[in-house]
Amino acid sequence: MREAIAGLPDQLRWAAEVDTPTVEGASEILVCGMGGSAISGDYLAALTAETGKRVTTHRGYGLPRWSPHVRPLILAVSYSGDTEETLSAVDRAAEWGLPVGVVASGGELVRRAREAGWPTIVVPAGHQPRAALGYLLGGAARLAACAGVLPGIIDELVEAADVVADLLDSGAAPGLARDLAGALDGRIPVVYGAVGPTAPVAMRWKTQINENGKWPAWWSLLPEADHNEVVGWAARPDLSRRVGLVALRDRLETPETARRFEATMEVTAAQVDWVGEVWSQGESTLARMMSLTVVGDLVSVELAESAGVDPTPVEVIERLKRLLKEGD
Repeated sequence: MREAIAGLPDQLRWAAEVDTPTVEGASEILVCGMGGSAISGDYLAALTAETGKRVTTHRGYGLPRWSPHVRPLILAVSYSGDTEETLSAVDRAAEWGLPVGVVASGGELVRRAREAGWPTIVVPAGHQPRAALGYLLGGAARLAACAGVLPGIIDELVEAADVVADLLDSGAAPGLARDLAGALDGRIPVVYGAVGPTAPVAMRWKTQINENGKWPAWWSLLPEADHNEVVGWAARPDLSRRVGLVALRDRLETPETARRFEATMEVTAAQVDWVGEVWSQGESTLARMMSLTVVGDLVSVELAESAGVDPTPVEVIERLKRLLKEGD
């Protein structure tokens, strides 16, 4: 898994250089996927927020009932190409006559895309979906750009690759990850982001700690957490002290967000331990997001190693898939 993390800059550069198909212009995009593929939709939504274009992520079977009325570009992202929920989404899209784009490494999804003539980016195979974020997000972003939803993404992909490579090569990201993992050892990590670029990254940290670290974790967002969650640390200090809070901070965060983080830390510090802050690096939105992402990926592997487990297999998920197939 460390080798896969080290390959993130190359994945982003691949996405910047990949040939793209012709895509019908779209006013908005509905990304359909699950797990390590679906997170691409959340990152894409953060990237397009400043353009005034809407991107929504659908995690589930079929499509939302509003889809045929709005007629978004259905962007199906499945690393394996065989995710049953995503296949059901493109089936419904075909039934409703909606435009479809595909990002996958192969499988049934690519077969159907070629048969239907849907614009497709085929990403390199051989990775765990959660270790292919650069390919999947990059491919989705390039299709979104072709649809007129996300201009200028090639430059952002190149900058993000350079920023992540520097963080890895300099030892800054691995060193910070070791420190954070050490502070989180024996605790349940809770990752705080804020509405905007750090929101999907906080979710990514949580899911990477779950899958790589085999470790329970949660994530929350400001300002919403200030309206409920901050109260939840008070009654059971014996439980709260088993939690370690990590704050993901954006170097271009708004003054309102900065005040929220500082005030939230102040009012909860006596009840729960804030074990560290991670600040974004880079200029573009994508670079800043990926600079935070690579630290979280490394933290998840550090936690796995401290627990003496292999971060790569996800045996529970595979067993669940087998049980579902047996029930068909």
